Amino acid sequence: MAKVTGIGGVFLRARNPTRLAEWYRRHLGVPMSDGAAVTFHWTSDETTTFALFAQDTDYFGEPGQHAMLNLRVDDLAALLDQLRASGVEVLPDAEESEFGLFGWCVDPEGNRIELWQPAPGM
Repeated sequence: MAKVTGIGGVFLRARNPTRLAEWYRRHLGVPMSDGAAVTFHWTSDETTTFALFAQDTDYFGEPGQHAMLNLRVDDLAALLDQLRASGVEVLPDAEESEFGLFGWCVDPEGNRIELWQPAPGM
């Protein structure tokens, strides 16, 4: 059975991502980049990214969704098949990039969840 193996990222919408990134840097010591993101490296092959997105991003799906989880998975294709077979809403588009494979599902509350099968070495 395919499954989630960790949290790949936490993404927040922000009215002003640059200003909010500065707040996280100054007040919490989070080493946010100029692009309003940081990747924490827990082990050589385990990372978690915290990123801020513009308020009007369509990456999260519905405008009312203020945060999106990125969950690391061991077999994206198999997990998406399992979810579909269980009646879970799986979004039709999947993506492949240098970072790995990405797919999305929607939980019962309407929150889009990003599923990520990392590329080897990530």
